[in-house]
Amino acid sequence: MTKIQRSLHRLLLVTAAALSLATIGNQAYAASAEDLNADAAQALQTLYKNNPAAEAIGKKAKAILIFPKIIKAGLVFGGSYGEGVLNKNSQPAGYYNSVSASWGWQAGAESYGYVVFLMSNKAIKYLDTSKGWEIGVGPTLVVVNEGIAKNLSSSTLKDDAYAFIFDQQGLMASLSIEGTKISRIKR
Repeated sequence: MTKIQRSLHRLLLVTAAALSLATIGNQAYAASAEDLNADAAQALQTLYKNNPAAEAIGKKAKAILIFPKIIKAGLVFGGSYGEGVLNKNSQPAGYYNSVSASWGWQAGAESYGYVVFLMSNKAIKYLDTSKGWEIGVGPTLVVVNEGIAKNLSSSTLKDDAYAFIFDQQGLMASLSIEGTKISRIKR
């Protein structure tokens, strides 16, 4: 393959990834605040039904950030997008989006939901005052898998935030919320 052919091939891959992300963003967009609130409430109930540890943590949380549906796609370059609701005292207190971009050996598409339980005032303040929470920067976040969930109790909850990923559908080689940016949006 010549240098020009390789450059053209790369350009096509970047263009395909960009078009995929534009399509994803349009599909993940919630029609209204009411729709997003309803989707978030249903997603939280689904998580609680399938994971009793999440429900126990939810009862101790100061706020809960719920992303009912994140769409992720990639072909070398990829990304994800979804919108969510911040609940305080079981009431919507703000709306946020979750965005990530990645590159590397990846191909596929999937959807999933995730919930972040904010356990401290520090975590809530950081979310409220930052220009976007970059997961991996700021308050301590623990992504909970089944093994960790079995060992969590009210006496072992010591971190600022706990995230549960659920309802994964589709085919993608890996799943992580590391490198995700959560930003406030208007609804």
